[in-house]
Amino acid sequence: MAVPVIDAWMQHPTLRHSNHEMFASLRRWTGRELLEHPLPVEVTVAALKAADVEAGLSAAWYGPQGPLITNDEVAGFVAQSGGMLRGVAGVDLTRPVHAVRELRRAVEELGFVGLRIVPWLWQLPPTDRLYYPLYAACVDLGIPFCTQVGHTGPLRPSETGRPIPYIDQVALDFPELTIVCGHIGYPWTTEMIAVAEKHANVYIDTSAYTVRRYPAELVDYLRGRGRRKVLFGTNYPMITPAQALEHLEHLELDEETHDLFLAGNARRVFTL
Repeated sequence: MAVPVIDAWMQHPTLRHSNHEMFASLRRWTGRELLEHPLPVEVTVAALKAADVEAGLSAAWYGPQGPLITNDEVAGFVAQSGGMLRGVAGVDLTRPVHAVRELRRAVEELGFVGLRIVPWLWQLPPTDRLYYPLYAACVDLGIPFCTQVGHTGPLRPSETGRPIPYIDQVALDFPELTIVCGHIGYPWTTEMIAVAEKHANVYIDTSAYTVRRYPAELVDYLRGRGRRKVLFGTNYPMITPAQALEHLEHLELDEETHDLFLAGNARRVFTL
């Protein structure tokens, strides 16, 4: 029987999201064309089922020019997914009081299981003061804060994705905050591993990378001390779960690590 999979970082896109000019580099890498019509939720559900994904954590996208995927749009996708999608909230960083209220609404009324903010989209590192009320709210609500680490594939500066000093400092300031760092942290993967090892509540997810592209130091960490610290993710629709999991056997994970990586860690971290 196949082991169930949880995709910790994905999104069901809107046209505003998929066709945005900043993703031109991703379309070039993947060979994907601009969408002419909204992607049906059943297409995303089929892609998840094809790789035995039992739940995809589908995020909203808010940026300084407005939302690319709203929380209410995500809630609509979740409602159409037959239980395959779970919502992850987004908020407008520049309106901190409204952002906290919107996060609470997303969690308490819409049933969302986390908050995701992409720092490069705002060109504000995670230590910026505008994030801090949201960190306190995440702790209060008992949900993880999800963020991007490493260089940016989209055509935006990469500085905000440095694990040190940014994630390290946030974890020091909010030791109760669970932080899930998406996209591995490359080219600062060793820094990301050090920060995850240092802080009990900091985790790494593998989104935006296929198995064959995992850095060797991440694979070594996953096989050893990091078996409870690394979560599987795809960054769908950029990479499908089937593409992301191809060659999984090459990681040579023992049964416990295999199950924790694919689902167990995410189930625990997101309280699914």
